[in-house]
Amino acid sequence: MSDCLFCRIAAGSVPSAKVYEDDMVYAFKDIDPQAPLHVLIIPKKHIQSVLQAGGENAPYVAAMMDAARKIAKDAGVDESGFRLVMNTGADGGQTVDHLHAHLLGGRSLGWPPG
Repeated sequence: MSDCLFCRIAAGSVPSAKVYEDDMVYAFKDIDPQAPLHVLIIPKKHIQSVLQAGGENAPYVAAMMDAARKIAKDAGVDESGFRLVMNTGADGGQTVDHLHAHLLGGRSLGWPPG
């Protein structure tokens, strides 16, 4: 989708600080980090939100989880812990209409989240 910011980032037409990439997902540092480690993990296929994540799109969600595990291990937060967040819709805090997961770590994360 040419007007989607995350599609353009995954395609390489918008610069980003790449952390991980495979054939199904792309991960990059958040430009407004909320923790020492704050990475966005996106499917390379345009999927609007969690509401469209099932069926034929399920392999992309599984690939996002695999990427999160690898990134957390590489960053050294797999043992201490991290948070994986998928915001959905305006009230859920989703600001870009492209499925994405925030991987946050590197500090103690309180509950409930803001």
